[in-house]
Amino acid sequence: MKKHSGIGVLVLALFLAACGGSPGTSPTGTSPTSAGAAPSSSAPASSAPAGSAELKTAGSSAGDIVVAANGMSVYFFTKDVKDSGKSACEGACTALWPAVTTTSDSPAVEGVGGTIGTIPTADGKKQVTINGMPVYFFAQDTAAGDVKGQGYGNVWYLVSPSGDMIKQDSGMGY
Repeated sequence: MKKHSGIGVLVLALFLAACGGSPGTSPTGTSPTSAGAAPSSSAPASSAPAGSAELKTAGSSAGDIVVAANGMSVYFFTKDVKDSGKSACEGACTALWPAVTTTSDSPAVEGVGGTIGTIPTADGKKQVTINGMPVYFFAQDTAAGDVKGQGYGNVWYLVSPSGDMIKQDSGMGY
């Protein structure tokens, strides 16, 4: 049997704990999936060209979802508490799940239902919220339409055009 370094296992456990755990909200939908491997890519940009929608809808392998202006999928984190005014994704979690940010107090949307707003981030930016829940990118989504974060750790889920959490299995094996 192969032995693993105790330090390596501890670091991995701490990293995964920062991005998973027990839910803080009660999402809608069915059939969550299991956790996946840690990513190695950087986070996508979240800025939109002036005068365009910062969030819109698009088709994906998981159905119609909310995406940023650059086409990158956005996600909810079940550990966030609706209308709390803050994100539960902190520390190492923010590298894997960067906030969808804006410069506007009222981000422009196209085809996205629900109440759109912002909350302050730890570094003074404005994180976009849908129905009182912060939204995030997934660092492993490297191209428009990627949905690799769907069901990650059983706590990260795509956002539907109506502003609800999509909890069905994406078939991605995470």
